[in-house]
Amino acid sequence: MRASYLFLLAGALLCGPALANAPDASLRPEARVIVSTKSASFEAWIEGYKARAQKQGISRRVLDQAFRGVSYNAEVIAKDRNQSEFKREIWDYLDSAASPIRVENGQAALRKHARTLQRIEAKYGVEKEVVAAVWGMESTYGERRGTFNVIEALASLSYDGRRGAFFEKQLTAALQILQSGDIPATQMMGSWAGAMGHTQFIPTSYLAYAVDFTGDGRRDIWSDDPADALASTAAYLARHGWKKGQPWGVEVRLPKGFKSGNASKKIKKSPAEWAKMGVVGLNGRAVKNYGSASVFLPAGVNGPAFLIFDNFKVISRYNNADAYVMGVGHLSDRLAGGSEIQTPWPRGYAPLSFEEKMELQRRLIAAGYGLEKVDGIIGPNTIAAIKAYQQSRGATPDGLPSQDTLHLMRSR
Repeated sequence: MRASYLFLLAGALLCGPALANAPDASLRPEARVIVSTKSASFEAWIEGYKARAQKQGISRRVLDQAFRGVSYNAEVIAKDRNQSEFKREIWDYLDSAASPIRVENGQAALRKHARTLQRIEAKYGVEKEVVAAVWGMESTYGERRGTFNVIEALASLSYDGRRGAFFEKQLTAALQILQSGDIPATQMMGSWAGAMGHTQFIPTSYLAYAVDFTGDGRRDIWSDDPADALASTAAYLARHGWKKGQPWGVEVRLPKGFKSGNASKKIKKSPAEWAKMGVVGLNGRAVKNYGSASVFLPAGVNGPAFLIFDNFKVISRYNNADAYVMGVGHLSDRLAGGSEIQTPWPRGYAPLSFEEKMELQRRLIAAGYGLEKVDGIIGPNTIAAIKAYQQSRGATPDGLPSQDTLHLMRSR
């Protein structure tokens, strides 16, 4: 699968006052020895890897160019090992995935690239809103394509990561991309995990599914022009069975006494059959027959319920987390003019409005916590800052963007 970790989000870099006085480990003699030893061992690993890569058809010229200036990247390893720290509830995740600003920016992107997206939809049969939703989820419509040297990141992960064999396979695929001439080594930038371009393809997925939509002879998913990346995403979804006109899911109402055991992806019925059991659309009628469907309860019987169709599984081939699939699906619905999810989530706390979330972020920045921007999106950096602020005030560091948290900040 791809190296996109959206539900179990990568560890955030917090620069607030809670960390301002932390000792610099790099100044300690023993830390310098560890780093020096690690670097020497990494260099030896590279030489061994180069021999293996040459046996797989990578030329010495490409290897020399790709590894020029590459060194062990401790930041990449730290992110890999801390990625599960910021697990979020599904409702918090979806608040960010389909936030007002992400919807607004997505609709602007649809207008700006309307001609390209219409051509992509016509060729691959994947709705433009779905392609745009993946783009929005993966790189905020091209704003965050990644700043890591992909070869350095993948080499570091291959040498010292938790899944060395997986990342070495990605490293070899990245070198094959360089050898094909699609991108120079100096321009192959991506995420810390080696995901690349506007829609964050890992190298093996790139080799299998990337397309040259512009016809310039290169599959350029890194360019400021997103055409190749967006077409590649549509090609990927189409190859995995996307059905145009079929929703990922439809919000439904459950009958009283509905047995949660019937909410399983293994149990499929037609919408008419579900309606006979009392599972109906929010309008009280049977959901349109888009094909067989399963009942999906992402927060249990006390939260929203959905009938999910085959396209749910297709999106999951891009990222297998249910939260990610819902994020793409719900964002695509909103980009097409659909409504927010109607049934309340069982949050257990009073949530903030979009404007209040931005106020919270502004207050965190004013208090010295280093957030990148005020955008109302509660990602891992904001969660980490909330936790640090709560801890500094003697409150439970739950990281929740709640009314209680904002009240605490207003009472400072």
